[in-house]
Amino acid sequence: MFYYLARRLANYALLLFVAVSLAYLIASISMNPRSAYDITNPTLDWAAIERTLVSYNISDTIPLTQRYTTWLTNIFTEWDWGRGPKGAFVNEEIGRRMWVSVRLIIIGSFMGMIGGVVIGAWTATKQYTWIDRTITMIALVVLSTPVVVMANLLQIGATQFNLTTGTNFFEFIGETGQIGDYPGAWIVDRAQHLLLPTFSMSLGGMASYSRYQRNLMLDTLGADYVRTARAKGLRKSQAVIRHALRTSLVPMATFFAFAIAGLFLGATVTERVYGWHGLGEYSVNSITGQDINATAAVVAFSGVSTLTGALLSDILIVVVDPRVRVS
Repeated sequence: MFYYLARRLANYALLLFVAVSLAYLIASISMNPRSAYDITNPTLDWAAIERTLVSYNISDTIPLTQRYTTWLTNIFTEWDWGRGPKGAFVNEEIGRRMWVSVRLIIIGSFMGMIGGVVIGAWTATKQYTWIDRTITMIALVVLSTPVVVMANLLQIGATQFNLTTGTNFFEFIGETGQIGDYPGAWIVDRAQHLLLPTFSMSLGGMASYSRYQRNLMLDTLGADYVRTARAKGLRKSQAVIRHALRTSLVPMATFFAFAIAGLFLGATVTERVYGWHGLGEYSVNSITGQDINATAAVVAFSGVSTLTGALLSDILIVVVDPRVRVS
């Protein structure tokens, strides 16, 4: 297992280096950091701005190869991903926003995965019944509804609930609000602000995972080994959980691993609607703000997340599927 993981890590590290280098080179060629300043403002000292861009290593007056070499050297020697056109440190922005996204995404992703697997496996055992048809219809409606529409509908429903009950049960704008003076008030405040965006993210996951899980379960429920287990006297619930569900989770393990990685940068809409300043929002702002270093750093984080998901997928398959052997 150790040598297997070492080989995979070496391959992933090489892929990550190539991807991030290409991202930096493309961003350096296509982006103009001067556009981050108001070109219509006659009072700006463009000579001073140019000196600033040169000091940040993002001016196109510096040869591209020299910029790339300096950027790469700073990363490997000081772990310094550079600064934006306005002077913001990329390391600080990534470090702060990363944990914002983690708080928002971790609970929502696990709720979506667990809920999707349970719902999908259950509906597979109720194939073509009214339960199966109803859940299928609801899942298709959720999947066909854009994320921004779903998030706003949930906000409207939460606002109506607060008005009807005369409470502020749902607090859904920003990461935190006014904290009370009672014990544990900050926990309650965080939970209130986390509830609706988390549910908004988990809905899509539940809908999509349940469809995959249902189809995979239907394939395994009719397999010979499940019928054999039933013929030997194993109860239906035990046969479903021990044999059908475990086998169907093998391909789902790969799907889960890559889905979690993609969520970190795929929550842009949710973060904007609910006022969370995470990596999804930062990825958009870095491109629109002509921020070369931030764009490269976001690609690096995305690459690390994706390749971590790939490695996690390899491990999960080995754990879930006893037929897989590595050396």
